[in-house]
Formats: sequence, C-alpha cells, structure tokens
Amino acid sequence: MSPLKRQILLITVIAAAIMELIDTSIVNVALNYMSGNLGATLEDISWVITSYAIANVIIIPMTSFLVNNLGRRNYYIGSIILFTVCSFLCGNATGIWELVAFRFMQGLGGGALLSVSAVVVYELFPKEKQATASALFGIGIFIGPTIGPTLGGFITENYSWPWIFYINIPIGIAAAISCFFLLYESPVRQKIKHIDWVGIFLLIAGIGSLQTVLERGETDDWFSAGYIIVLTVIATVSLVGFIIWELSIENPIVNLKILKYKSLSIAAVLTFITGMGMYTSIYLTPVVAQRLLGFTPTQSGLLLLPGSIVAVLALIITGKLLQKGVSPALIVLLGFLCFIYFNWSMSRINLETPAIDLTMNLTFRAIGMALLTVPLGTLAVSSLQAKDMPQGTSLNNMMRQLGGSFGISIINTYVARRVASHRIDLITNIKAENPVAVERINTYTKVFQQKGFGLLDAKQKAMQLIELVVVKQSFFSSYLDAFLLIGTFFAIVLPLLIFVAKRDKAKPIIIPSSDH
Repeated sequence: MSPLKRQILLITVIAAAIMELIDTSIVNVALNYMSGNLGATLEDISWVITSYAIANVIIIPMTSFLVNNLGRRNYYIGSIILFTVCSFLCGNATGIWELVAFRFMQGLGGGALLSVSAVVVYELFPKEKQATASALFGIGIFIGPTIGPTLGGFITENYSWPWIFYINIPIGIAAAISCFFLLYESPVRQKIKHIDWVGIFLLIAGIGSLQTVLERGETDDWFSAGYIIVLTVIATVSLVGFIIWELSIENPIVNLKILKYKSLSIAAVLTFITGMGMYTSIYLTPVVAQRLLGFTPTQSGLLLLPGSIVAVLALIITGKLLQKGVSPALIVLLGFLCFIYFNWSMSRINLETPAIDLTMNLTFRAIGMALLTVPLGTLAVSSLQAKDMPQGTSLNNMMRQLGGSFGISIINTYVARRVASHRIDLITNIKAENPVAVERINTYTKVFQQKGFGLLDAKQKAMQLIELVVVKQSFFSSYLDAFLLIGTFFAIVLPLLIFVAKRDKAKPIIIPSSDH
C-alpha cells in the first residue's frame, strides 16, 4: 500500500470510529427537544441512549466471531452501511419507540466501527511506532464523546434534532467507498465452525430483560407489574445460564475463563464503574443545565468544550507516562479521584451556579476520562497471554458499555425515588407556622392581585406557583443526589487498585488483528 493510500485509510477508519463515538453523546443535549416533539417522558426518551449502548454491549463481544466468519472487510463495510442507513431512519422516526428501534440497529452497526478501526490503525503502523498509533486512536476515541454534546447542541438549536443523525450520512457514504477500495482482509482469520448460538441468545435475553426491568421498574411500580416479574425471571435465568454455559464449552462467544487473571477481572470492574460515570455524567449534565438552569442546547454543549481541550493534553501526557513505565494503577487512581471530585462538586451546585463553575467541574471529569481511557485498557491486558488478548479487550470494552447503559437506568430509577422524598420534605415546610413559606405565598398572592385576579383566585394561583417551585427544587435536589451516588460508586471500588498496584511497569498495548 502506498503512503498516500495508507494515510487515506488511516483517516477513514479514525473518522468512522469518531463518528460512532459522537453518536453515543450527541443525542444527550437534544433529549428535551425529542421529548417534546415525540410526546415522550424523560424516562422513555432515555431509551434513545440506552438502546444504543445495549446494542454495543451485545455486538462488541461478538466482533471476533463475526470478523473471522464474515471477513473483516465485509463485516466492516456492512457495519458502516447499517450505521448510515439507520442514521437516516432515526432522523425520520415519528414515534419514540420507532426511534429507539432504529437506534438499537444503529448501535449494532456502530460496534464494529470502534473495534475493527482500532485493529486497522495498529496494523498500519510498524511495531516501533505503536505508541504513535495508540496516541492517535486514543485522541480519536476521546474526542468523539466529548465534542458530541457541543455539536448536538449547535445542530439542535440552529436546525432541528433529526440533523444530529443526518450528518452521519455523508461521512458514512465516504467511509464505505474508501474502505471498499482500500481496506484489506485481516492477515489472521480463522473460521469458527461451531457457532455459540446458545451463548448469543442467552446474552441478548439476559441483558435486554435486565435493562428493561431497570428502566421500567420504577415507572410501573416494580413487581406489581406482571411483565416486570416475568422479565426479572428471564434475566436471572438467562444470565446465570450464560455464565454456566460460557464456562463449559470450547468456543464461547465470551470467554469468561480469562477472568481468572486478576488484573483483567479488577480492570473489568473499574471499567464498568468508569462507563457508568462517563455515560451518566454526559446524560445528567445537559438535563440539569437545560431543564433546571435554563441553558440552551448550545450553551449546554459548550460547557464540556474547555475540559475536552485540557483533556487532550492530559491524554498525551498519560501516554508518555505509560511509555516511561509508570504503573497504570497509579494513573487510574488519579483518574478515579478526579471523577470523585467532579461528582462531589456537582452535588453541591445550586440554581444560581454560574456556567464557569460548571465548566470547571466538568474539566475534572474530562481529565479523569483522559487518565482512565488508555491505562484501564493497559491494566486489563497486562497479565494476559497473546492468545487471550482479543477476548480480554472485548470483555473490558463490553463492561464499559454495560456500565453506561445500566448506570443511566439506575440513575433514572434513583431520581424518581428521590423526587418523591424531596417533595414530601419540601411540602411539610409549607405551613402556617413557617414564616418564610407564609411570606412567599403572600408575595405571590399580591403579584396575582396586581394582575387583576380576585383574592381567592390569586391565592390559588400562588399555591400553583409554589407547587411548580417545589417540583423544580425536588428534581434539582434529586439530580444532585444522583451525582453524589455515582461518586460513591467510584469511591467504593477504589480499594481494588491495591491488588494491582504492585505492577511497577506498564505493559505496552498490543491489539491483535482478530479483534480490537
């Protein structure tokens, strides 16, 4: 391959990966508009995010199998086409569940864009320049989800929300054409004769059922709803069956036996929590900014931009530290501390908090992500044999997506519970014995009287306004509690680093060609 063709292919696969990652977060700032346009609740509209993540969770561990059996070139180009077509269908969706279905299919296509792209990037560089490949791809996978909200905010405010999907179409077409002429077949391809259909079915049934229970349980009063009971049983049986089955067969779709490696099992837990923090923060921040603080979509997206710029520098520094032999566990510790501080500081904001303070908080989040992106992957494979690295990286990436989808579901349930609790606390203070409450009601009553309402009508309007204030404050306090909960999860798993901290040197990341 000539240097020019090599550069074009490199740009193509990195652009495809960035496109996929942008779509994990670009919808977040448009949720408010989608909710109103499609007549959906915030709980329902969150499925636009989680359906995409679930599809990624399902397809990522199957990447090695699909590449080996379909051929990398066919699978990659097919995935780009599926992703592009579904982007068009998402933009044309007329109902919430139609949009969710197309987002799920888009996520199935997107799974290859990240995993196979990584492999191609590493193959395009000689061994002595693997660090350069790691830095290039690392910056790419970091830029995607961080610029997503900024781009989504600008498009939503200046055009309309369907265009956050339509912008994928020209990029997807160009990437498919480029790969058709330039992408070569994997140099290592081994067809798997026995397909683990049982494992695939159990994985889809288990994850899908559990996600639905977490998403809809609070809304439908948990086990008082028959379908929640049925799905809970299906999830339990399927996931337990999946674990037993995958440990007992020769060619499992997910090789759980490699979890015997301590570094991988600990990295998987840490990656799960990282995914939870990454996705919930990028979900909660625009919701709080737009629904409660009065920010526009563009302003909400711009909150993340300064931190993203700082984080790119932090990502480059992280790569150099790993090259010099700094323990990945130490860098992961710093990343976790940044995330803990971010969530703690976000739990202490108020309705008058200026944008600059939110931006500073989000900068710590971005730095935390930069410190965790590469070191967690390094830690995951640091003790694996070469033959186990494809499955190890697949499993670790699956845990990140799983943490993200479960995190959003858990947060929605938690917020719904806390809203009721905060509302009760606030209402109990609205009584005749509370001079502050009485003064507020009298002030509102006078305002409405000045507008021409009679005394009784003015009092009724004043109480309605008080109710709106109570609802707003209840939701705001609940979202702050959610940030604190996520920070607590980070703190709880932090001691796990003690068990891998003895590793003095970082093992270079080598991504086999059969997977990412």
